Amino acid sequence: MTMTTGRTALVTGAGSGMGRETARLLARDGFAVVLVGRRQDALDEVADAVRAEGGTALALAADITRADDVARVLDRVRAELGPVDVLINNAGSSSSVLNPQWLPHEQWRQVLDVNLTAVFQLTQAVLPDMLDRGIGTVVTVSSLAAVNPNLLGGAAYGAAKAGVRNFMTFLHNTFRNQGLRAITVLPGEADTPILDNRARPPAPEERAAMVQPEDVAEAVRLAVTLPQRVVLQEIVVAPTRQRDTSADLEISRWAGAPEGAAPQT
Repeated sequence: MTMTTGRTALVTGAGSGMGRETARLLARDGFAVVLVGRRQDALDEVADAVRAEGGTALALAADITRADDVARVLDRVRAELGPVDVLINNAGSSSSVLNPQWLPHEQWRQVLDVNLTAVFQLTQAVLPDMLDRGIGTVVTVSSLAAVNPNLLGGAAYGAAKAGVRNFMTFLHNTFRNQGLRAITVLPGEADTPILDNRARPPAPEERAAMVQPEDVAEAVRLAVTLPQRVVLQEIVVAPTRQRDTSADLEISRWAGAPEGAAPQT
């Protein structure tokens, strides 16, 4: 594994779930971690946990869909910690309406803004430093919904996650010979707060058998800390056991349907 002391990793969606666990693991490996998310209180809790273990953390609340917020974050990071060595695009969002028959346009736009446009904006912001130095790593947490989209994630989520997978492959094909590692992580069904927005949130016993946030964090850590000569271009992290989601899919089909459209129960 590579030496990480003195290196900076920026993690989005760092206040909970995969982002929180990834930030804590990277901090233990010697990275100064920049925690980015919407809620300052949640970020501060993660920062306190990192510092309690002897790590360095900078917690910055921001709306990563806004270009001016992204610029503000990067200016602060460069001033306090230097250029970003590793960018972890982890923040995600899903819609409450899954079926494109009734998916509101504003929900479509919001999901694409968080899962796709924000990834582009952040990556574009760190690319100049990485390419100038001839070294850098960009990791994006996509989803198996990019490969097998369905009503569990919804139309907007699947499209956005496929989009970032494509974008990361573009980065790999375009900049690998300039020292950039572009890595896509494709988790299967995972026990994260986003499940609370499902049309039928899974029960605790169902969540226990899913991919856990720390499982994805370990995969990200492996990809980041391997020698720079190696890139794990794409990593699938899936539950060993696949559960029956047929009832969930049927419920999701009718979420947000206009009155009279849903089947009678």
